[in-house]
Amino acid sequence: MTLSGMTGFARASGAADAWSWAVEARSVNGRNLEVRFRGPPGFEGLERIAREAAQARFARGQLHVGVQAKRTETGGRAQVDVEALERLIDLSRGYVDAGSVTRPTFDGLLSLRGVMVETEEGDDPDAREALEAAMAATLIEALDGLKAARREEGVALAPVLNGMVDKIEALAGTAGELAATLPDALKERFAKRIAELTGSGPELQDRIVQEAALLAVKADVREELDRLTAHVASARGLLGGDAASGRRLDFLSQEFMREANTLCSKSAATALTATGLELKAVIEQFREQVQNVE
Repeated sequence: MTLSGMTGFARASGAADAWSWAVEARSVNGRNLEVRFRGPPGFEGLERIAREAAQARFARGQLHVGVQAKRTETGGRAQVDVEALERLIDLSRGYVDAGSVTRPTFDGLLSLRGVMVETEEGDDPDAREALEAAMAATLIEALDGLKAARREEGVALAPVLNGMVDKIEALAGTAGELAATLPDALKERFAKRIAELTGSGPELQDRIVQEAALLAVKADVREELDRLTAHVASARGLLGGDAASGRRLDFLSQEFMREANTLCSKSAATALTATGLELKAVIEQFREQVQNVE
């Protein structure tokens, strides 16, 4: 059983050198697969990776994938801005010669803003490529986690859906038993009505049989019951299969409802109509739950 739902959430994080990042992936129900991505500036290649990885793992659902990255304060390489340092030395020389200030120390000059600058490792194409590859690995980890979460939802849905299919089968069986008694019931009802209107006699028996047969043909629901039985078998096959079955189960629920509606419209007995209405209620519950299946 590999039934999968469409709702889930997963988070993964990583770090490398001066960078740290986190990836969140979540999904909700959707008729088709839709991927929305938001990532940090400068890492546009991650969107393509996210879309391709999502398409390889999921068939349906609205996916939201977000990557947040930040560079630590201690990251990168510190360098001296020589031009800024020499400019400060030149500016201080006149004040030193005039005796207005003491001669600045080298440590003091380095502590001034703008003298020490930090270069990002991302400025190096090779370093940026390696960093993006590490982020991509975390992104894949998050999508794998989302797939596992959706599988967990599928595990929870499976017994619910199978239970509904069992109930549909049981109600179809009840409807079949009730339908089997209809010809005799219709004949008895028609004979009683004829007797009330015209009296009874041997000469009316052929007419009663003919009219009762016509009514029985109009009320015959065996085809609908046979199709319901076939749909039950199809539903069980889809629920126990390996492929994504949400679309086909959704279509099957419509076919279930079509047969139940016809059964109710052809019903000539109160008990059979009540069974058909109960059948429709279960099918509607089945259809709603199927919307959660991938």
